[in-house]
Amino acid sequence: MAWGNIYLIAAIAVIGGGLFGFDISSMSAIISTPQYRCYFDQSPDRSCAGPRPDVQGGITASMPGGSWLGALVSGFLSDILGRKRAIMAGAVVWVIGSVIVSASQNIGMLIVGRIINGFSVGICSAQVPVYIAELAKPSTRGRLIGAQQWAITWGIMIMFYISYGCSFLDGPQAFRVPWALQMLPAIGLFFGMIMLPESPRWLARKDRWEDCHAVLALVHGKGDPNNPFVAREYKDIKEMVEFERQNADVTYLELLKPNMINRTHIGVFTQIWSQLTGMNVMMYYITYVFTMTGADSTSALLLSSSIQYVINVVMTVPALLFVDRWGRRPTLLVGATFMATWMFANAGLLASYGEYAGPEGVNNTPEASTRISGPPAKAVIACTYLFVASFAPTWGPVSWIYPPEIYPLRVRGKAVALSTSANWAMNFALAYFVPPAFVNITWKVYILFGVFLVAMFIHVFLMFPETANKTLEEVESIFLDPHGIKGIGTPAWKTKVNHKRILDVERHGSVAGEGEEVETKGITGGSVEERRIERQSSGERSTGDEKKI
Repeated sequence: MAWGNIYLIAAIAVIGGGLFGFDISSMSAIISTPQYRCYFDQSPDRSCAGPRPDVQGGITASMPGGSWLGALVSGFLSDILGRKRAIMAGAVVWVIGSVIVSASQNIGMLIVGRIINGFSVGICSAQVPVYIAELAKPSTRGRLIGAQQWAITWGIMIMFYISYGCSFLDGPQAFRVPWALQMLPAIGLFFGMIMLPESPRWLARKDRWEDCHAVLALVHGKGDPNNPFVAREYKDIKEMVEFERQNADVTYLELLKPNMINRTHIGVFTQIWSQLTGMNVMMYYITYVFTMTGADSTSALLLSSSIQYVINVVMTVPALLFVDRWGRRPTLLVGATFMATWMFANAGLLASYGEYAGPEGVNNTPEASTRISGPPAKAVIACTYLFVASFAPTWGPVSWIYPPEIYPLRVRGKAVALSTSANWAMNFALAYFVPPAFVNITWKVYILFGVFLVAMFIHVFLMFPETANKTLEEVESIFLDPHGIKGIGTPAWKTKVNHKRILDVERHGSVAGEGEEVETKGITGGSVEERRIERQSSGERSTGDEKKI
């Protein structure tokens, strides 16, 4: 008997996101320890300086490199095996990678293990949001998918403190023990997923209609197959699947067709921009930042760094509570504004009050290329913490929530996989190039990310429509609105949040006085040329300029 509580389902599934968090801090907390730097030392005089900056960039980047491939493959796995079994496969791969990483005898073996770990993270990070999106109600979908980001923050914090505790061990045990302990959450994920239901929308695509209806009743009707919302969801899913039947065989090329290219670019850029905020750079290389500000011991570095991980966990909570009321657009816009402020502030502080530390950097750390002290150093630390506090409730969770919401069922698995692969491709590039960037362009790294944040604000305002509090089927009508902009649909800045309406739908199956009309036109060569879904309720109107759904 499968478990039907959606919060329990999400709590187990998002452990897949926690694996990413474990990996981030298992590297960021360890790269500054003498045990790691001596064991993998590449300095000519064997001074325990650790791997060369470019090699350390390659070690760090090997995980997102594997994740890029895993995310792309996950689209096929998910469509063939189902969302649930694809996530379980990712958990198995993680255990294999962790065994290799914890047993690493040299840099090459470490990189191979991290690539395998990354392959697992790519699968889970792409398909966990899809799985939750296809099970959750519209009014709670944002917080439940966003729980993946919260799991990532918990994984980061827990693994950081485990790594910090193990840093007091002698020799290689200081990094082998935490790397081995990474296996435990994946084992829990595998066995926990056994008890969870499959996605009802995936079951529908496989013509397993009785199973689809049973899962909807279990999750949304407390076992009652006659629940009004269950009946409505089942009807919407059936209409959508029947409508898309001629498009059953989907390839990645489908995402580049005229009726899909706008959504594809939005989903891909959601993930690209989430990386270009600079947040994961902060996570991977935060010890370099604190070295610049004068933290001169391993303990001081790790304790200073750990504060941002606590901030990350705590500040993600407001998003989980309110993102479905706030909406996706305002959350992304506010986040970009605040993060740009802190990035430019750090650049100004380092440029005005810092001094170049020479090619060997601060404390023999070339990446810590700027020395700053006194009140300006404290201001840099404060801006770094404020940056994390701005990312955590905004781009952190919404970058996972948004892509699964904007794609139709027939392409959702592969489309979210492609979007997530863009995240990992950018993660790989940044992880590899940021250490040399700190060496070569020093404080200008912050200017670079500040410019990216301004660009993403403009892009979101013009192109990212609101998807909160709409069923996945209703989101279709935003992009295929025949009265909107050709190839785009309803203009993004005219889309709104209507929390009260969706609560009425979930409680009663419909809004009083609501009429529904579903028109499908022009199915040519298996692609949808035009589809319009109109849902009008009392007090709502739809015109050529504005459409409220």
